[in-house]
Amino acid sequence: MDDWASTLTSCRLCPRRCGANRASGARGFCGADDTVRVARTMLHRWEEPCLVGAHGAGAVFFSHCTLRCVYCQNHEISRGERGEALTVGELAARFLSLQSQGAATLDLVTPTHYAPQILAALRHARIGGLSLPVVWNTSGYETPETIAMLDGSVDIYLPDLKYATAESGRRYSAAPDYAAAARSAIDAMVAQLGPVSFAPDGRLLRGVLVRHLVLPGHRRESVAIVRRLWEAFGDDIQLSLMRQYTPLYRAAEFPPLHRTLTTFEYESVVDTARALGMTRVYVQGAEAAGTRYVPDF
Repeated sequence: MDDWASTLTSCRLCPRRCGANRASGARGFCGADDTVRVARTMLHRWEEPCLVGAHGAGAVFFSHCTLRCVYCQNHEISRGERGEALTVGELAARFLSLQSQGAATLDLVTPTHYAPQILAALRHARIGGLSLPVVWNTSGYETPETIAMLDGSVDIYLPDLKYATAESGRRYSAAPDYAAAARSAIDAMVAQLGPVSFAPDGRLLRGVLVRHLVLPGHRRESVAIVRRLWEAFGDDIQLSLMRQYTPLYRAAEFPPLHRTLTTFEYESVVDTARALGMTRVYVQGAEAAGTRYVPDF
């Protein structure tokens, strides 16, 4: 058995703690067994400016997901079987290839359910010369135990903070515990890495960058999230307030997610951040909405 496989015999990697014996080929709630599936690797220029550098972030899009978001823009890979099966050694080679192409960071997208294999691949890749900052690009649905497992291997956490209420987590992502789990996970991330640290050219070297996608009809929830982040962390984190919501996948079945975001909804959340005194906040223009920024899988 590989050194990482024992972690998967009764899987507890995400807050669902489903207990599937993935090491024997069973699938967890996420849909994954012990085989790593990668849908795409690419230089991704559409991440936040501090992650992309001159050529882009070295994105690795993993298949399957621990959530069931009804508006998922990557549903082809989160819910489907798309993706190439890779060994740990092959995954390490992909990491090194992205570095050789000029990637500014190694951007691991939806990685949680493959954490043990990814850690093994990072060890292989570092022996081979990997030196990029490692970004854990996550839905935020993490456990403190998994965050502790990543200590020393991840330089930048890039979590979503999607919801402030149990009802939104239940209705839109089949995870009523999402808000509580994500808050605990982000607390653990900041405790582990400390305040954000930037290079002179603006690249993020270490720390936590929290993303919040403002959803139509949920302005007050977004305001509550911004207030909570400020009260908990001040400017020790970087915040990205995202305007790019587009009704995709099953969103039409879940009003008010069937429509696009209004300018008032988004700007009132931005105004809250400014009024609180936040200085490390990315904002987006109206042109961010649409499908042109969705990777082609």
